[in-house]
Amino acid sequence: MHDEEQFLGLVDAAMAVPLRGWDFCFLAGRTTSQPLPWDYLELARLAARRARRVLDVDTGGGDVLAAIAPPAGSIAVEPHPPDLALAAATLSPHHIEVRARIGARLPAADGEVDLVLNRHGAFDAPEAFRVLQGGGTLLSQQVGRHNDAEFNEAFGVSAFDSAALESVDTTNATLTEAGLRVVRCEQAWPQTRYFDVGAVVLQLRAVPWQVPGFDVQQHLDALRRIHRHIENYGSFNVTSHRLLVLAQRI
Repeated sequence: MHDEEQFLGLVDAAMAVPLRGWDFCFLAGRTTSQPLPWDYLELARLAARRARRVLDVDTGGGDVLAAIAPPAGSIAVEPHPPDLALAAATLSPHHIEVRARIGARLPAADGEVDLVLNRHGAFDAPEAFRVLQGGGTLLSQQVGRHNDAEFNEAFGVSAFDSAALESVDTTNATLTEAGLRVVRCEQAWPQTRYFDVGAVVLQLRAVPWQVPGFDVQQHLDALRRIHRHIENYGSFNVTSHRLLVLAQRI
């Protein structure tokens, strides 16, 4: 009974945590992740220093873009209405305009920017090509199709489907077909360890597309199995799939 009470307490506490943009501070101390072989933030900062106007795709609450410090007059795009106000509050002091994205099309004119940044946002190579000026750059870190497959196996749910992000080869082909010249494209498979079931619930609330239809009540038995696995082995481990893209419009 004590173990069941602990399990339900962790789940309930995780459901009560308010989520804000792309701020994953609620996982601090409850997970560990192997580092990626690249540093997206540093690459983005270097690219932004050379840019005149940046467009950030699916900026969330704007925290990451603010840390990158793009030039004044840059643009942040966000599709999720609750995050629009957060992004505006974060980015307005930096003179960055926040625009709502409705549908797949980016709310920007043809050739309006010379750098497109995209960290885990919707990946649309033709749209990046369209809004970039000639000689402009796309820098993106993406979640690959095979990301955290252990979650999908545990919950008996298929992963989200993105053929473009299947592998380096398919991503290269997608970029080339859109008219972009691939400068760099690589992938990595870091492992993340979750030390309590509440951290699992928080992660899946924050990224609901990982396990489509995730619902605590419907998936309570699966969560209980994960909790017992953590109790027995110390953590629940998943393998992330990340891709780094650097491409240029000629």
